[in-house]
Amino acid sequence: METQRRYPKAFSFEFFPPKTSEGAAKLLTVSKQLSALEPCFFSVTFGAGGSTRERTLTTVRDIQQHTQVDVAPHLSCIGSTRENILDILNTYREQGVRHLVALRGDMPSGMVEAGEFQYAHELVSFIREKTGDHFFIEIAAYPEFHPQASSAEADLEHFCNKVKAGADAALTQYFYNADAYFKFVDDCESAGLDLPIVPGIMPITNHKQLARFSDACGAEIPRWIRRRLEDYGDDSQSIQAFGTEVVTQLCERLLAGGAPGLHFYSMNRREPSMAIWDALGLAHDKAGRNT
Repeated sequence: METQRRYPKAFSFEFFPPKTSEGAAKLLTVSKQLSALEPCFFSVTFGAGGSTRERTLTTVRDIQQHTQVDVAPHLSCIGSTRENILDILNTYREQGVRHLVALRGDMPSGMVEAGEFQYAHELVSFIREKTGDHFFIEIAAYPEFHPQASSAEADLEHFCNKVKAGADAALTQYFYNADAYFKFVDDCESAGLDLPIVPGIMPITNHKQLARFSDACGAEIPRWIRRRLEDYGDDSQSIQAFGTEVVTQLCERLLAGGAPGLHFYSMNRREPSMAIWDALGLAHDKAGRNT
């Protein structure tokens, strides 16, 4: 963890593009409220094969106009062409975006061909080729391994390729086992990598929803947490109280161990992330790294 201790702490929040005008208005309120914490950035997700492209663009624009927080759009390349990706990059440059989260993404339903990009490192290389150092590029990391990885060794190799292609920092998939993160960082250091690897944090508010997300992305929910959540049944208040306690303890251990910040998967809500933030006693004037 020695590499991570040298980086300033960066705190950030992830949003997804709302499907309705009501959802957009709610997200704008949430982003304004969370901006008071002075996070390093907000990220905005991008659907499979660019399925939310216009909504992502609109969400980024709205947050830019109503907060002073840096906005980092996700850009996934699976199912896309170089022309399409270049068009998006040019649009973001025109909007004043300087920060991206570059991902392979999931294959859209019904699509057979991956498109002109098969791996995220190809996307990172393409961004660097076409835009130089204009963008600060975040990439994904998987402490518990990508669900499609053939082995732990292959997964680390893919991560190394993304870093060597020109990535500046990494955000991890969420997890509830701090040891998985610490081991992943140790493996990265052994491979000669040195970049901020920020843990992704998923608040626990709904057992069924969390189980569905975790089964899809390969994030493990420890058995003792699953059993506790099952015992609470539909008692949402107890689930949220337990979730805040468990995730706060996870964050405390990560930060004490040298993690260079936290990236909250907000699910477009303020309260769950704020409950953890307040429980951690984080100042409301946290400064993030310069991007």
